Amino acid sequence: MSAESRLAELKLQLPPVPKPAGVYKPLVISGKMAYVSGHGPLKSDGTMHTGRIGTDVDLAAGVASARQTGLAILATVRQTLGSLDRVARVVKVLGMVNCAPDFTQHPQVINGCSELFRDIWGEDHGVGARSAVGMGSLPGNITTEIEVIFELTH
Repeated sequence: MSAESRLAELKLQLPPVPKPAGVYKPLVISGKMAYVSGHGPLKSDGTMHTGRIGTDVDLAAGVASARQTGLAILATVRQTLGSLDRVARVVKVLGMVNCAPDFTQHPQVINGCSELFRDIWGEDHGVGARSAVGMGSLPGNITTEIEVIFELTH
């Protein structure tokens, strides 16, 4: 099943395509690779999930933030490539978590995005290499920021 079909089947709604918050391109293609700049948890109403996990929000809110960040990434990918079906596989995910110094569940938070990609592209193509790290802060106090490298079909 295609990624676009899976998106529809799962009844997922993508947020508006995020606008760059600085001097950078949201997605750069080099050869068969697509490098997606760090995205935040942009919601359909244009607001962001905010707050530090372990201080302001709990683990469940962090997981929801990572999932929403994944949806924002999908919006950028679809707009730039024309279709999610141009993605051959997820190569690498870097997830950054805005969290309290003693918070240690970074991988569980970023699973919100990784599970979304697995659900879209399947176990073989939707799960790639990954890092999940804690940050003392993120821009605008967003809860998560994620960047991704995708391999393209053509």
